[in-house]
Formats: sequence, structure tokens, C-alpha cells
Amino acid sequence: MNHTPSAAAPERTQQGVHHSADTSPKSYPRFSKRSAGAVLVCWLLVVFDGYDLIVYGTVQSSLIVDTGWGLTKATAGTLGSMAFLGMMIGAIFAGRMSDSWGRRRTIISCAALFSIFTILCAFAPNAAVFGGLRLLAGIGLGGLVPSANALVAELVPAKWRSTIATLMMSGVPIGGSVAALAGIPLIPAFGWPVMFLVAAVALLVVVPLGMRFLPETLPPAKTTKQTESVGFRSLLRAPYLGMSLLFAISTLVTLFAWYGLGTWLPNLMQLAGYNLGSALTFALALNLGAVVGSVATAWAGTRFGPIPTAIAAAAVAAVALGVLVAGPPVGLVYVMLVLAGVGTHGTQCLIIAAVASHYPAHLRGTALGWALGVGRIGAVAAPQAGGLLLAAGLGVNSNFLAFAGAAAVAAILLGAISAKIKTAKIKTANINSNTTPVGASNV
Repeated sequence: MNHTPSAAAPERTQQGVHHSADTSPKSYPRFSKRSAGAVLVCWLLVVFDGYDLIVYGTVQSSLIVDTGWGLTKATAGTLGSMAFLGMMIGAIFAGRMSDSWGRRRTIISCAALFSIFTILCAFAPNAAVFGGLRLLAGIGLGGLVPSANALVAELVPAKWRSTIATLMMSGVPIGGSVAALAGIPLIPAFGWPVMFLVAAVALLVVVPLGMRFLPETLPPAKTTKQTESVGFRSLLRAPYLGMSLLFAISTLVTLFAWYGLGTWLPNLMQLAGYNLGSALTFALALNLGAVVGSVATAWAGTRFGPIPTAIAAAAVAAVALGVLVAGPPVGLVYVMLVLAGVGTHGTQCLIIAAVASHYPAHLRGTALGWALGVGRIGAVAAPQAGGLLLAAGLGVNSNFLAFAGAAAVAAILLGAISAKIKTAKIKTANINSNTTPVGASNV
């Protein structure tokens, strides 16, 4: 965002609206060792979010061929959408819940929920039960990310908020890389169910760590000014309406590209003539690119601002996916997938960082939940769209074109956000020509 509020001073949004910073005793203006431990636990939980993204893509071919469930490519796409549908539900309601119920309890509850139902997926007797379990697991997964990002935003100094938020989201592609790497030896040796049993690590190790190390940062209700209304109604009226819609739609198209690739890439590469092991190495390249993108965009977002960096990242993803349509040599395919990972995931990390900095503390969880919840519509649509394009006989390239188009639209929408911010800054400067904005920084 253009504005990064000072931890010790009143905050001002880009629209020039004042609101109080969280000055309760539970604020953490310094990045202490305890805060670092809490951020690490949140990051580990985000790793499992990323694992769950890719794990379905790694087992999709096995579910079609080995289970006897009668899955086609179209129905497999529908099945893949179930977790994302749950994530949409979880993101919308858990973000709001974390603003009223508390970050810590929301994070731990969501982590336990997705762990238990992911483990149960290994024992699903049919496609209907499997889809239902993925839906329930998705609710926990979707609620985790906005709640964890809201907590982390309150644990670190404002000047580091964008960088830490972006780096924390590196857990998504790292988890995806773990899934791709684990699938290469484990699926042939033990079958697809073993991939879902990995969630036991989250339930038995990371959730207890969360109970031990996560603090509660939500200020008591009595410390919140009555004029500071909380909830979705506040996001969908002045001065937040336009930005809330743009953030949500840009998240939708970005997640369409990112989750579409994550779900379909191994299968697409198999259809292109590669064996399962090679197809999973392409998924690994995508996720390693996303890891690199998390680090690179964290630096670039701090240096140039999250929104301009996100525009560039989305454009890189669109170009890289467009190149794949031309059927380049295998070496170039790897390079383009790395760049696609950098661009798609990097864009999403930067959007999250921008949202976390744009809204006041009492709306932060709700705003993140709104953007990610609406954005999950893209995640829900992507697996289904990929399957329908293949079922229609349009071939592998139709998927790459669809995901490239989504990335291009994201770049355009982010450009609109940038323009809106600049316009708001000019208006604010004109209104307050004799005052100096507090905590202004680069976008």
C-alpha cells in the first residue's frame, strides 16, 4: 500500500480517513523473540495450506485411474473445487470471526479443523465422501490465512509489515514443493491415501505449538471506539467500497491462475506426454518459483511498494504462461513455470500485504477475509474450468491461455488500484495542504 501506519501514531488511510492505532497493552510494537516465535508458527501452518493446495494435484491422476470411483476429467475438476469452495466459506467468516472472537482461537480452531478432515480424506470410500471431507478441510484452510495474516500484522512493527506478510506467504509454495517432492516416491510405493496422512504432523505438532506460542492480540471490546464499526458493512461503504471491490476481484483472478496451475499442472504435463515423475517435477518448478517469488517480491515490495511490484509480477506471470502455449523446449518450459510461480504467487502475497496495510486494525481481519473469501471464487472456478476445457477437447493450451488471461486481468485491476490510490493522495493533499500525512511511504 501507499500508506504504512506508524505503530505509535494515529493511522490514516489512503482516502484520508483517520482511525486510531491499536494502543492496547496487547500490542507488540517491537519485533520480540516471542513475536518471532508466533510468526514462525503461523508460517508453519501456512506451509500446510500450501501442501493442501498441491496435494490434490499430485493424486488427481491416481484418483481417476486407481480408485474405481468413475471419475472423469470434468468430475475430477469438480472434486478439486470442493476444497476451494470450503476455503471461500472459511476465509469470509473466519476473518470476521478473528476480529470479534480473537486471532489465536480462530487460528488454532481452523488448523485443527483442516488437519482432522484432511487426514480423514485418506479413508474416503467414494468420491462423494472424499469431496465432502475436502470441503470441510477447506473451511479450516480458508479461515487460517486471513486470521494468521491479521495476527502477524499486529505482531511486527508497521515498517516491516509488508515484508513479513509477503515472506510468511512463502509457506504456501514451500508446502506445495513438499507435496510434489513427497508424491514422487510415496504415491508409487504406498498409493494416494498416504499423501493426506501427512496432515497428522500439523495436528500433532504444529497445533500444540500454536497453543503454546500464539498470543492474543485483539484489543478488548471496551478499548475500541464506538465510532469504529466492525464488519463487512464497513468495507462496503465509503471510504472503503471501491478499494474493497478492487482488492477482492484482483485476488479472484490471481487465485484463478495460481490455484488452477496448482490443481491441473501435473495432469496437464502428463497429457502433454510426460510421465508422472516428470509431471511432478514441473509442479515442483512452479512452486520453487513461487518460493523465490515470495523472497524477491518481499524485497521489491518494500523498495518499490506492494502495488507497483504486484503489477509487474502479474505481467510476468501472464507472459510466461503465454510462452508455454507455443510449446517451447523442455528447458524453457521449466524456466517459464518458475516465472509463472514467481508471478502468480508473488502477486497474491503482495495483495495480502497491501490489504493488511490499507485497513485499520479493527477491520484488518475482516478485510483480509473479504478479499481472500471473494478471491476463493477464482480458486473454486479454476479446477472446474480446467476440467471443462479439457473435456471440451480444447487441449492443454486452453488451460495455459485461461490462466495467462487471468494474470493479465490482475495486472490491469492492480493498475486501477494504483490509480485510485494516487487520486486519493492528491485529494487528501489538496484538502490538508497545510498538514503532513502521518507515516507516508512508497506504494
